Amino acid sequence: MLSMKTQYAFQALMYMAQQQHNRPVLIAEISEQKLIPIKFLENILLQLRKAGLLESKKGKGGGYYFAKQPADIKLSSVMRLLDGPIALLPCVSLNWYTKCKGCEETCCGLNKVMKDVRDASLAILETSTVADIAGTSLAKTPCI
Repeated sequence: MLSMKTQYAFQALMYMAQQQHNRPVLIAEISEQKLIPIKFLENILLQLRKAGLLESKKGKGGGYYFAKQPADIKLSSVMRLLDGPIALLPCVSLNWYTKCKGCEETCCGLNKVMKDVRDASLAILETSTVADIAGTSLAKTPCI
């Protein structure tokens, strides 16, 4: 299940992607439009900026804007950044593997099924981008 933090991040990124001309967007505007608590949103956007997905500009005309094109930001990257592993079990995680206590992976039916779940999820999350969920094309045409 996606954490509330990741859900809010996707809502903010979708909103930003739908804005014309990649203009800087104020945190207060995103918070008001998407009903995200402003303090929570500040932390989320700061984390996305530190990861190089967003940039910020201070002063008049300031706010957050994309450091990368929305079409280049994979959903899996945002999820891993904010929630950590995508896999449901640590023994099937590609980036945060940990052996399950008392389990022999080679003959564990749950391990085999969870690997299939991980692979199916990643097949979608690695090919889906912020532009996809925002309903925008590379030309940044808003979805109506």
